[in-house]
Order: sequence, then C-alpha cells, then structure tokens
Amino acid sequence: MSFVNGAKVCRKKFKPMADLPRLKPNPIPAIHPVPEFAVSGARAAVYGRTKKGLGVPWMGVVAMAFAHYPRFYETLWSAIEPITGTKVFEQACRSLRDVAEREAEALEPAPLVLRLLKQGYDVQEIDDIRACNEVFSAGNMPYIVMATLARLLLEGNPWQGGGDLGHVTSPVPAMPKPPLIEAHHASHDLAALYDELREVLGLPFVNTDYRAFARWPSYFALAWNDLKPRLSEARYTTSIECVHKAAVELAVSLPNTTGITPHALRDAATSDASLEEVLSVVRLFQWLLPGLAVNVAFLRSQLQP
Repeated sequence: MSFVNGAKVCRKKFKPMADLPRLKPNPIPAIHPVPEFAVSGARAAVYGRTKKGLGVPWMGVVAMAFAHYPRFYETLWSAIEPITGTKVFEQACRSLRDVAEREAEALEPAPLVLRLLKQGYDVQEIDDIRACNEVFSAGNMPYIVMATLARLLLEGNPWQGGGDLGHVTSPVPAMPKPPLIEAHHASHDLAALYDELREVLGLPFVNTDYRAFARWPSYFALAWNDLKPRLSEARYTTSIECVHKAAVELAVSLPNTTGITPHALRDAATSDASLEEVLSVVRLFQWLLPGLAVNVAFLRSQLQP
C-alpha cells in the first residue's frame, strides 16, 4: 500500500480506493451510548461477540453509540465479525496503527519521562501508564475500521473487497479493562480539564481513552498540555487526514465475506431511526477516531525511554 513506507509518502502519494472525504457533521448529533451494564439478552450477546472479535476489553463509545440502533448494529457487526481474528484483519489494523504512530512521531512530541520522575513517579507507575496506552493504541484500530465500513455502506458505496482472508490467528486474550475516571468522580481540576477537552476537540463527550489516562491526573494534565498546542497546527491536520485515508483504503480492501450491500445496512438503519440520524452518528465517529488515534500515539511517544 502506498502508506507503508512512511508518513511522507502517505501525504504526497496516497489516494484512497473510495471517495470518502473526512467529514464532521454539523450540527454534532446527540449520541446515546448503551453502556455494558445496561444490556441483556441479544444485545449483551452482540457486545460479547464484539469484544471477543476485536480482542478488546471494552466496548468503545463508538460501538455503544452504534448499538443504540440495535438492528443496524447487529447487521453491521454480523458483516464484520467473520473477518475479525484473521491474518488479513490483523495486518490491516497493524498497518493503520503504524501510520498513526509515524504521523504522531512527525509532530515531535516532547519526552515526559524525566519530568514525571522529577514529580515523584516511579518506573513501575510509568510502565503502568504505558500499558494503559497500549490497550488503546491497539484497540482503537478495529473501531476505526468498523466506523469506516459503516459510513461507506450507509452512504451507498459498495464494499467490494475480496481475496484471501489468511489463516485465523490464535485469539489473544484481551488486556484488562483500564479503570475510568468518570466526570462525576473527577476533582475540580480534572473536571475543568474534561471541559477543556470537550471544547478543544469539539465533542460533547470525553473519550474512554482520556478517562483512562486520567487515572494519573498529574500525568494526564502534563501530557495534554504538551499535546493541546499541536491541535491547531497545519501538520496535525495533515497527520489526521493521512490516518483517515489509510483507514478508508484498508477498510475497503478487506474481504466482504457476507456480501453485505449498502441497501441491507441502510434498511437495517431505517428500521431503528431515520437514515439521516444514524448516518450523522456514524459520520461523527468516523471523523473523530483518526484524530484520537494520532493523539494516543502522540501520548505514547511522549513516554518513550
């Protein structure tokens, strides 16, 4: 693929296989994530299948928001599930992560380890933060693919990928789910930081990743203060665009083993709500996830020894 040799190549020569420009819905739609503790029966079963198939310890906000539309989500997941756990899916997610991490490195994150040690963090604590970051560095990639395929189909584009799935990989046990610091548990300072995150990122919620990193509030404040100025830089926008385009190319190249059509997914969506409502929610996550991937990769790079 055109991006595998580095970020510079991706920026100059990349052409996605489908016309799916990055698009932030305006206005931002209301989302209604259905938390894991609130599901039962068939919905609980599809949640379990999602986590097992993607090899993740948590239902991302994207999946829980999609699951507010149960027939839509069941139809989407049933189309994606057969390719999860295969070599081709694993390689696609690895390639997408590589792009995000190269793009983050190009932003030249300032190292944080010495500053954390001076604040009193010990080596084990810093390793724990790295382990938490690894959960999201790996786990965000399949969610990006999911959101991209959902948008592709809902907008009427065929998913024409074919080819060999490769062998089924041995299932990797999901890492433990990191504890999350919810807004109602946050100190005054952390609550203010969450407010700033929502304002700067232009989102009505705080992603799971950031609520996990807030387990170490002094670390997270330091990391965010280094990342925040980059968000307004032109090269940051270019980095996200590169990840978006990589996600589109990788997603549409995956084999469509069930033969799902745009009509089938659109029909499922309209049985739950208007097509415009479901599509707006899908567009929101397909827009924000590439930026989240770059941000998490940036935080990961800050912690390199």
